Amino acid sequence: MSWSDVHDHVLRDRYAEVRDLAEWSDWMPFEQAIPSAPREPGVYLLREPLTAIIRYVGMAGERAASGRPQGLYGRLTVYRNGRGAISGFGEEALDRALADPAWLEQQLDDLRRHGPKTAQDWAREAVLRLDLEVAWSVTPDAPDARYLETQVLTVLRTYGLWNR
Repeated sequence: MSWSDVHDHVLRDRYAEVRDLAEWSDWMPFEQAIPSAPREPGVYLLREPLTAIIRYVGMAGERAASGRPQGLYGRLTVYRNGRGAISGFGEEALDRALADPAWLEQQLDDLRRHGPKTAQDWAREAVLRLDLEVAWSVTPDAPDARYLETQVLTVLRTYGLWNR
């Protein structure tokens, strides 16, 4: 699926603007993309694969808490592992999951059958249940990533983003 696969012509035009702001990776399934995500700063986009609608725009700086730069890889890994439950996309994913009665019923059934899970487990499952695709653009540093993120948010702010 490409950038222009969205059906709404206005949205297609906005996505063309975003595509022209930077050099973007190909769209990839979120979980499969993480091992190849760059350890440099940059901006990432998350979209629904069936509709091609971009739902979240985020940025990653150097993220070198481990002593080794983590960049986009580090940011996406935080979400996949459930450690981002109260920041950005992780919080949005968890809020959406907790508002879904079917997901909550499944979690309660799992609790009854297998016992409790950690908050991190719930947050990880909330992210993965969305089954999103990701694309990213690498930037030289965190300030450049923040600037690109702001540009993308300015173009897409009123078009169904989950960003708060």
